[in-house]
Amino acid sequence: MSKKASWKEIFGWAMFDFANSSYTTVIITVIWGDLFIRLVVGDGPDFRRGNLAFGIALFISYIFCVITGPIFGAIMDFSAAKKKFLFMSYMLTVVSTCSLFLVSPGMEVLGVVLLIISNFGFAAGESFVASFLPSLGEKEELGKISGIAWGIGYLGGLVSVILVGLLGSVEIENFERLRYVGPMTGIFFMVAAIPTFLWLREPGVAHGLPQGQSYLGVGFARLRQTLSEVKDFRDLGIFFVSLFFASAGLSIVISFAFTYGAQVIHWTDATKTMMFVITQFTALFGALGFGYLQDKIGAKITYMMTLVLWIIAIICIFLTDSIAASLGVKPEQAFLIVGCLAGAGLGATQSAGRALVGVFSPESKAGEFFGLWGLIGKLAAAIGVFGVAALQTQLGLRLAILFCALLFVAGLLFVIPVNEKRGQAAAEKHEGE
Repeated sequence: MSKKASWKEIFGWAMFDFANSSYTTVIITVIWGDLFIRLVVGDGPDFRRGNLAFGIALFISYIFCVITGPIFGAIMDFSAAKKKFLFMSYMLTVVSTCSLFLVSPGMEVLGVVLLIISNFGFAAGESFVASFLPSLGEKEELGKISGIAWGIGYLGGLVSVILVGLLGSVEIENFERLRYVGPMTGIFFMVAAIPTFLWLREPGVAHGLPQGQSYLGVGFARLRQTLSEVKDFRDLGIFFVSLFFASAGLSIVISFAFTYGAQVIHWTDATKTMMFVITQFTALFGALGFGYLQDKIGAKITYMMTLVLWIIAIICIFLTDSIAASLGVKPEQAFLIVGCLAGAGLGATQSAGRALVGVFSPESKAGEFFGLWGLIGKLAAAIGVFGVAALQTQLGLRLAILFCALLFVAGLLFVIPVNEKRGQAAAEKHEGE
């Protein structure tokens, strides 16, 4: 009997990607991060202290996720409370994002604190919502379902940036209007995620809490058991190593791509807007296209293709000036061309990675394994953003960005030994026991 969820429920699940993309797109990638570095910290012309403060804030928030993610995942599976945890992370993100209104130029510490809290809520929720994936369809359909959701997410990012963009350019003279970036993003997130909580069902069955034990104690016990069983899920374990390196590279791109455009390429506001539109649409089609391709040729091959795409994209970013000279165009125009490659890889790698974890995960341990997925992704993000933030203080941002290419090469090398069929069989065997 198929366990496929209704399209209404799948749509409800996908709408959380639509909603939370507003946070990562507006706050981290395009607008507020740039605002924080250039206007709140404002240590131009190279902004190395601002870049470092931004990287440290993200590093701390991801470390909090690393500490709490697997435990929360274990508790969710035991108590059938995925939806409750998702709601709590959602509200934490909404409230702290709206509170960014309070940050003014010079209030660097408050900005860092609110960024830590809001990004922790966002990142935790990202893991929580992913843990629903194995219950939404058969293993063979997860690539398509994940790709659809990630594609819808990029539409959410596009719509939210267009709305927030009405506040005007990131200039000190416009700061009183820019204060509303946080509240507008938080409210967008809050409203757009309502279908998730209306239509997404809670999978699994709650277990009674043993006498004399707490949920925290049960969480630690189940986590220890999960870690002890990793040897039975060999391919998932190897894939997690690959995903660690790929996630570190992606975190750098998401956090510093538009900062790179402003500080290294010196693009105009018009080019910045065009780059955003291009990357959102190429990411959308990348997620959808590679999602369907994954169901045809396999998740592993699809994932490997996206990593090769990223290696090429990062090298092209570093060589933007040379590419521009050879084409007879301005560097910012060449950067737009490179953005097409980067955008296609952005949606595809994340979607393929999430789906492959779903393929390798028994449904009864989905919360725990996606908790580990979240732990690895967030630990990688912490190391990635801190690493490039530290490197750019010594080398400058242009040379530091090559760190990404090395990370994607490592991810590609580690995924080669993964056997997709064997990994899926291990998950099915565990579910049948």
